[in-house]
Amino acid sequence: MVSSPTDEELLADHLRGHPNAFRVLVDRHHLELHRFVLRFTGSSAAAEDVVQDSFIQVHIAAASFDPQRKLKPWLFTIAANKARDYLRRRTRRREVPLDAPVDGDSDSDGLRFFALMADQGPTPLETLQEAEKGAIVRKTVDQLPAPLREVLVLAYFHHFPYKEMAEILDIPLGTVKSRLHSAVSQFGKLFREGQNPQGQHDV
Repeated sequence: MVSSPTDEELLADHLRGHPNAFRVLVDRHHLELHRFVLRFTGSSAAAEDVVQDSFIQVHIAAASFDPQRKLKPWLFTIAANKARDYLRRRTRRREVPLDAPVDGDSDSDGLRFFALMADQGPTPLETLQEAEKGAIVRKTVDQLPAPLREVLVLAYFHHFPYKEMAEILDIPLGTVKSRLHSAVSQFGKLFREGQNPQGQHDV
């Protein structure tokens, strides 16, 4: 059984002039990268533009890539930078969906980023309530500062380890951990406030 070439091998093949190597890389990572950027931009069209720009940058800078490193974090670094550039150009940020276990463990009984769909068939009232909660979640994430939103997306949607998150975001490992802790804390606080917009409190 012939194993598939690694990302790093494909990039090396591309640099040696193999005609299809870069296309395989694009096909392999396009969908996940699109989902990653979409969670920042809130626009599928914008995400597609950012992803295309990211692959163009990889193509241009391929010779500068360190073959001792993993390619995927480098690709996500480029995409994250281009997504930030896009957001800076926008006059208004859009909502970003988020539901994931806070500790990243699907088997954990700990705090979660709110399952938005009931396991059992919901009643119409429950469907409306879940939709309302989903809107609060999206608005809550949109209120988070971009650095906190970035670590949440990388950790809970794409399951990058701390070390690779630090590489993608170009920050120290300790900063990744502290940002993630702050993001979880702020999300919980803002979510509770969103459920009580008039400042009402449960008795």
